[in-house]
Amino acid sequence: MHTTTEYLNRYIIFISLLLSISHSHATAVELCKSSPMKGNQYFVSLVGHDYKGDGSRLRPYRTIDYAIYMAKDDSTIIVTPGTYKGETRIKKGFKKGLLLKSEFPYLAKLTNNSRVLAIVGNASNIIIEGFEITHSSKKTGPVLIQFDGYATDKVHHVTLRNSIIHNSFNNDLVKINNGVEDIKIECNMFYNQGDSDEHIDINSVKNITVSDNVFFNDFKKNNRKISLETSSYIVIKDSNSNEDQFLGSQNINVLRNVFFNWQGSRGQGFVLIGEDGKPYFEANNVTIANNLMIGNSPIEMRSPFGVKGAQNIQFYHNTIVGDLPSQAFAFRINTEKNNPVNNNISFYNNIWSDPFSTMGQGPTDKNNDFSDTLHYQLDSFTLHNNVYWNGGSDIPSSFFDRVNIDDDPSAHIMDPKISSSHALITPIWKEDTQNFDDNSYSIRDAFKKIVLLYGIPKQKLNFKSTTPITTLDILGNIRKKSTVGAVELD
Repeated sequence: MHTTTEYLNRYIIFISLLLSISHSHATAVELCKSSPMKGNQYFVSLVGHDYKGDGSRLRPYRTIDYAIYMAKDDSTIIVTPGTYKGETRIKKGFKKGLLLKSEFPYLAKLTNNSRVLAIVGNASNIIIEGFEITHSSKKTGPVLIQFDGYATDKVHHVTLRNSIIHNSFNNDLVKINNGVEDIKIECNMFYNQGDSDEHIDINSVKNITVSDNVFFNDFKKNNRKISLETSSYIVIKDSNSNEDQFLGSQNINVLRNVFFNWQGSRGQGFVLIGEDGKPYFEANNVTIANNLMIGNSPIEMRSPFGVKGAQNIQFYHNTIVGDLPSQAFAFRINTEKNNPVNNNISFYNNIWSDPFSTMGQGPTDKNNDFSDTLHYQLDSFTLHNNVYWNGGSDIPSSFFDRVNIDDDPSAHIMDPKISSSHALITPIWKEDTQNFDDNSYSIRDAFKKIVLLYGIPKQKLNFKSTTPITTLDILGNIRKKSTVGAVELD
C-alpha cells in the first residue's frame, strides 16, 4: 500500500518535471493509455480451477491457457495478482478481438524455466497487457516471449503492451519470426537479455511497430555478471531466406523509444539492421524515428545504429546524446559475407551531441569516427539538416568513410544544451515495493522522466526541414514545424 506521502512525492516530482520544460504544445496524443475492457469478462486466479470454475470472479479459472480456450470472441481475460509458472501458449484467433490483461499493472507475473509466452498457431487480434514476464532460474531454455508464424500468415494483429519484460538467461527477451505480420510492441520496459542475443529479434516478418518502450541493461542490480557479450537491443533481419513468405523483413517501424545504459559487446549497438551476411537485403523499408539514445555508460559499443545489407532505411528526428564510447558515434553501415551493397539510407533532422568532446577519441580506437562506412559498401544515401556537436571540438571526418558531416548541405554545428545523463537511474522493477528504482510507479512515468530530464534541448533549434514529416514526437506531440531531434520544440 502506498502512503499519502509517497503519492505526494510522486506529484511533486511530476510537477517539477513539467516546469522544467521551456516549450509548449498545442496538440498532443495521449499514448500508452490502458486498453478498454471488451464485452465478456473471464477471471484467472491462483486459487481458481479450470474444470470446476466458470471464469467468474467468484469461480475463476486457474490458467490463462484454459481461459483463452473458453473465451468467446470480443472478450477480456483478467488475471489477478500472483506468480503464474509454466509456459502460456496463445494459439487461438479472434475476429472481434481478445484483451488479456493483468488486473493491476505488473502484479500478475508470468515465469518459467524455458519459454514463458508463446504466440503461435492461429493467434490473431489479441492485446496482451500489464504483466511482468521473466525467466524463473539461471539454467533455462531459450527466449521469454516468441511470436512464431511457422512460415505461414496465421499469426497476425497481436499487441504486447505495458509489460515489464526482463532477465532472459538464455537467448532473446522477445523473438518475432517466421512469417508473423502486423505486430505492435508498445509501452513496455525491457532489460537484461541473454548473451549473444537481443531485447527484440525481428526476423523475416512484416508490418512490425516497436514504439514508446524503455530499453536498457543493468545486470548488477539483478545479481548478474556483466559479460560484455550481449547483442543489440533491437535487431531487424532475415535469417531463413525463402523458408517463409518474406524475403527480408519488411515495413518495420521503431518509433519514440528510449535507449540507454549499454552493457553489451563492443561489436554491437542499440539498433542493428541486418546481421547474418545473407545474399539478399535482410530488411527493406525500415523507419527509425523520434527515438532518444543516451550515452550514460562507460562500456564501449560499436555504434548506436548500424546497417548491414539493407535498403530503404530512414533514420530521422532522433536524438543521440552523451558520453558514448564507440568506434562510430553516429552509425556504421557495412556489408558482411554475401550482403548486397546497402542502398537508399537516409539521415535527417537528427541531433548527434557529445558534450564531452570525446567523439573521435574512443577508449580502444583513438581514431574512431563520426561514422564508419566504406565507399564500396553503400550506394545512395542522404544526410540533411542535422545538428552536430562535439563539445566545441571538430566533428571527426575521414577520407576513407563514405559519409561525413561535409555531406550534409544544411549541417548545424552547435550545442543543443541537453542535460548530462551521468546521474540517470536505471528503473529496475522492485517487486517488494511495487515501484521502479527511480521512484516511478508506471513504465510511462519512467519513460517521461528520462525524456524530460535527459532529452530536452535548452537551446532553440527551430531548423525547419525541407522534408515534410507528419508524425508524433517522442512525447506524443503532433509535429507541425518538423524541427530537429526527438522532441518538437516551439
